Amino acid sequence: MNNKIISLKIDVDTERGTRIGVANLIKLFEKYNIKTTFLYSLGPDNTGRALKRIFRPGFLKKVSRTSVISTYGIRTLMNGVLLPGPHIGKKHAALMRASKKAGHEVGIHSYDHCDWQDNLFRWPTQKVFNKFQLALDAFKDIFNVDAFTAGTAGWQANENSLAAYDNANFLYGSDSRGTYPFIPKIGKKIFKTPQVPSTLPTLDELIGRPEYPTMEKITKHLFHLCEQNNHPNVFTIHAELEGIVYFNWLENFIATALEKGYQFMPTEKILNHYVAENNLPVCEFVQGEVDGRSGKLALQGETFKESIPA
Repeated sequence: MNNKIISLKIDVDTERGTRIGVANLIKLFEKYNIKTTFLYSLGPDNTGRALKRIFRPGFLKKVSRTSVISTYGIRTLMNGVLLPGPHIGKKHAALMRASKKAGHEVGIHSYDHCDWQDNLFRWPTQKVFNKFQLALDAFKDIFNVDAFTAGTAGWQANENSLAAYDNANFLYGSDSRGTYPFIPKIGKKIFKTPQVPSTLPTLDELIGRPEYPTMEKITKHLFHLCEQNNHPNVFTIHAELEGIVYFNWLENFIATALEKGYQFMPTEKILNHYVAENNLPVCEFVQGEVDGRSGKLALQGETFKESIPA
């Protein structure tokens, strides 16, 4: 397998990230003639409600390494608490469509990012389907086509959200952390929608850690991980971070990658590259922790002997 392939998967969490970050990223990707995957939050931006995560293990440690105010802005941190959450899809539909027109893959990140990330595991099956339908409807209103992929907020996914993907006849999902594409299995249930996991740590998981004291060290570490991996790489970035605060770092990362001979492509093509040479393995879809991130999230687990022909 070619490990000199990187998919930039852009999670767009907030109104600010859409308005400023997405606009910046479209221009950057055009400059370097690369195609990526944008996953959009399509409903209200209620980011301020995330402050209740202060009691989650590891949350304070994580935010202490990054500047929350410079990343999100004071206005965003008031959304949904002191100020009504602006409806991202209604305000910025034209900008979202511009990313698709520029040749980038587009999909769903969430309807209400904070609501999904904090409450998915509290919801019964039908409520998960109803919440996800809001995102499906908003996506179709904006792009005039049905969505075929999603990567959920905070890598929060379970048997109910995977069933919602199957019900929507998605081409693939990208809700987990792992190594290579797989068919997810929970208990005895094997789902039909493949997962294309994020293979690299995110920038906010690395910033401020003593082993990576500079941005150059982070860049070097990421390329080291790419070289170790025998499969194409999926690097999740955020419109609020790499699209604004760490924009210059991202441009340097892209330029360096191209100099090293890496190719950039949308996440769907990572799946295509893998299945061209392999049957998709069936892997356990589990919940676990990732160094540098608070709480539990979806992970690629044990691989079973069964495999699904491409």
